[in-house]
Amino acid sequence: MKKVLSIILALVMTFSVVTLFAACSKDNAGDASTAESDLAYVQDKGKLVIGMTLFAPMDYYADENESELVGFEVEFGKAVCEKLGVEAEFQVISWEAKESELNAKNIDCIWNGLTITPERQETMSISKPYMANKQVLITKSENVDKYKTAGSLEGLTVVAEKESAGEEVVTTDEFFKGCNYTAVDSMAKAMMEVKSGTADAAVIDYVTGIGSLGEGTDYENISIVENASFADEQYGIAFRKDSDITAKVNEIIDELIKDGTLKKIAEKYKLGEQLIVE
Repeated sequence: MKKVLSIILALVMTFSVVTLFAACSKDNAGDASTAESDLAYVQDKGKLVIGMTLFAPMDYYADENESELVGFEVEFGKAVCEKLGVEAEFQVISWEAKESELNAKNIDCIWNGLTITPERQETMSISKPYMANKQVLITKSENVDKYKTAGSLEGLTVVAEKESAGEEVVTTDEFFKGCNYTAVDSMAKAMMEVKSGTADAAVIDYVTGIGSLGEGTDYENISIVENASFADEQYGIAFRKDSDITAKVNEIIDELIKDGTLKKIAEKYKLGEQLIVE
């Protein structure tokens, strides 16, 4: 009798293990299927969640009530999503946490003046470049002639957005040797620091300067320092590593260039000369 019971118990345990393994395999297969196609994941939910920060002329609110989000990349993103057959949903993120947000699927892409670098290409799938940019030094207009040479900012406060190309420039370029560097959480914050006088200068994206500084803006007394530009670079859209959305978006970008849509959007925001159309 004990032998029979042992055999029955062994059979029950074997059946349970096989059933559990099959269930786990099925679940894992489902996860793999989702992971295999990021494009299908986005199309199934009907929206592409775009991670961004606020800075003109790329992504900003048209009025103080923050009722309408506008900008080059807002219109660009909507045009791409229309061809993808999904809705564009814009989500403000911390630039410092952008890759964590992407990998956690809180967002589906980083589309916000992202500089293409070899390091980022190792950890994310990045689209073809669509816009040329560089880093520039800004300060109050009355001081532009003071800060044109290397070392002229020694002992002074310079700010840039944390984890940005601007921060890389300030912390590595000899031009800024001896300055007191402070990281801030956005380029908008960097410009505000200069305007208020809590910073002597800032390093920001050139395209930001085009849309944010000078006559008719909130920063009429802030100017770009001539001959103080750094790090020629290109913008791309970052998706999750090995995502199949990237190739599809590249196709759509080519279509928007060919039919003139992207040029029209760029010229609307004074970015026509920065657009990469090759």
